[in-house]
Amino acid sequence: MTSAFDFSAVDIDGQPRSLDTYRGNALLVVNVASQCGFTPQYTGLEQLWREYGPRGLVVLGFPCDQFGNQEPGDESEIRNFCSLNYDVTFPLFAKIDVNGAGAHPLWKWLKDEKGGFLGIDAIKWNFSKFLIGRDGQVIKRYAPTEKPESLTGDIESALA
Repeated sequence: MTSAFDFSAVDIDGQPRSLDTYRGNALLVVNVASQCGFTPQYTGLEQLWREYGPRGLVVLGFPCDQFGNQEPGDESEIRNFCSLNYDVTFPLFAKIDVNGAGAHPLWKWLKDEKGGFLGIDAIKWNFSKFLIGRDGQVIKRYAPTEKPESLTGDIESALA
């Protein structure tokens, strides 16, 4: 059986990173963007990382420029933006595609595991979120409009 820990991605610094590094933790996987109306969710994501990280939650941010060209910068610009504007310390990855033929394999798998509203698998917009249990299986998919702070009940359950 495939799990989130079977995938790898290039981190924001250009280094390959196996998600197996996070085995045994719960994961919150999010496609992020710097110029989106939902960009202030970085604050809530960072709060989740700081509050639940010591208990085993890892927030993983995957920048994506597929929605309204809202992540136009390169990895250095993205990292600096996140650090300066939102004090982001959770792991960020290199820019990826979440939809289409070039979608990152992790995101193809996430969409296969938890389809979207009305059975449409495509990611609709920036800040779509997937909560993954300590076993590497997808627990729940959240719409971009779901604020990070509204996920605390599900996170508590995933960490229990």
